[in-house]
Amino acid sequence: MGVEIEKKFTVKRLPADLEKYPFHEIEQGYLNVHPAIRVRRQDDIYYMTYKSSKASENTDNIGQTEYNMPLDQASYEHLAAKADGNVIRKTRYLIPINKDAYSADFIIANPELNDMLLEGKIIIELDVFKAPFEGRIVAEVEFPSEEAAKAYHPADWFDCDVTSDPKYRNSYMSTEVFE
Repeated sequence: MGVEIEKKFTVKRLPADLEKYPFHEIEQGYLNVHPAIRVRRQDDIYYMTYKSSKASENTDNIGQTEYNMPLDQASYEHLAAKADGNVIRKTRYLIPINKDAYSADFIIANPELNDMLLEGKIIIELDVFKAPFEGRIVAEVEFPSEEAAKAYHPADWFDCDVTSDPKYRNSYMSTEVFE
């Protein structure tokens, strides 16, 4: 079990050198959306995730309790066939966090954060969605603490902070209806 502390942003423009970053091909389906129970294939790794919203404790909506359980391919395929709504497919690029992510004073006051930054442990996950969500692009950053999330200065290629907007949650997207 862990608490996922993340912020999500829409994107003004893609990084010019996107092809140089590592990426994962992801497919996921939801068995339930409240609470979120999903099955996911990330490249050749399969698992089921339970996410419980922490919104009742935190009005910023930046923390969720998350449990992951590994699956084999057969179990994933069996459960994925039972998923409700849209199956979400996306390419997730792993991009180093922007150099101006934090003020010098914040980094000095939080040496453990500085170590994480130097070791490349905080990254931007850029999700480029495939049909039926083609054209939707969301950047997500997971933080080691709520303080680090609140002090973060977004990359210049980010647009709006949509952390609290349910329309940008994958669980919501799984329920969208297309005509």
